[in-house]
Amino acid sequence: MARKSYQEKLTELRENVLYMSEVVMERLRMGLDALEQKDVELAHEVIEGDGEINRMYLDLEQDCIDLLALQQPVASDLRFIAASFKIITDLERIADLATNLGEYTIEAEQDLFPDVDVQEMGDLTLDMLEDAMVAYDEEDTEQCRKLANRDDDLDAFAERASEIVVRDLIERELETPDEVELLLQDVSRLLLTIRDLERVGDHTVNIAARTLYMVENDDELIY
Repeated sequence: MARKSYQEKLTELRENVLYMSEVVMERLRMGLDALEQKDVELAHEVIEGDGEINRMYLDLEQDCIDLLALQQPVASDLRFIAASFKIITDLERIADLATNLGEYTIEAEQDLFPDVDVQEMGDLTLDMLEDAMVAYDEEDTEQCRKLANRDDDLDAFAERASEIVVRDLIERELETPDEVELLLQDVSRLLLTIRDLERVGDHTVNIAARTLYMVENDDELIY
């Protein structure tokens, strides 16, 4: 492989990672929309689309392996390839969490916790993910460090939402076993939704951490 072709492959890898992130962000938004609108058809579309993202991940994984196997990358290129591989892993896992939102939509029958704004939390995670991918594309280390602080805000949001659910559960008066069962199912589903969106934030910080390491050889955000 000629050096010029090798550089082109590196550029192509970056572009493909960014494209994968766009698809994943779209699926996450679709999952949130399905949940808000109780749109079962849209939920099925999110679930069925997970296979496409898995194939995309495997293709990019092979691209990373080929670049490592067929060349002897200099340190900066080696960090870029390694970071890209880690980032597509986080993106694939975010897509899995979007699929979970589709499954919760199909299972849900009613919304018993209007005080918990899942959409606001979802918007926060989407904004963080978009900014993380811009930081990767533009090698913006300042943005990487800011994202770690923003994740603390997301964690606090998730904690408050969970407290609302638990408090409501304690205060709610139920009369029949069927009502109790239905409420417990909704509580479980909502807590899982909150947890999954919080995990999206964690994966976003992982992306920022790998970008920071890629650019500055700084592992301060890696955990």
